[in-house]
Amino acid sequence: MSASLRPRKLLTTTAVALLLSLAGAGLAAPASGATVTAPSAVREVRAPAFNAAGVWYLFQTNATVRVDLTQDASGRLFGTVSSGNTVGTLREGSVDGNNIYFTVGWNHGPVGRYTGVRGPDGRLSGTTVDLNNPSSQASWFTERRF
Repeated sequence: MSASLRPRKLLTTTAVALLLSLAGAGLAAPASGATVTAPSAVREVRAPAFNAAGVWYLFQTNATVRVDLTQDASGRLFGTVSSGNTVGTLREGSVDGNNIYFTVGWNHGPVGRYTGVRGPDGRLSGTTVDLNNPSSQASWFTERRF
């Protein structure tokens, strides 16, 4: 190797070593046959820590909502909700660890996104927002323990 290429190779090798040390194990080679996924696309999915199935009430700051859900083994939620004469159907939802998430298509137009967490006392609490009118928001909680 010529003397003029040696410093360039040393500099390149040093730069690669520095990048690898900064990236840590995130750049380690996968096991044979494993699929490589970009870190930004990785989402840890946790097993449901509770079952949200059944009929229960969600007390919003602006309404009381009757919830009637079923939950499958992976934590996906299905069901209906109602508040007075207004009814809604879950479009999607899940329990992930101690977190709950679902969206409701209400019969009068709004689409509510509910997010919450199960607290140490077993009760759920969170917030809801109308996806069609994001300025319309409310907090909510349950008296039931999960």
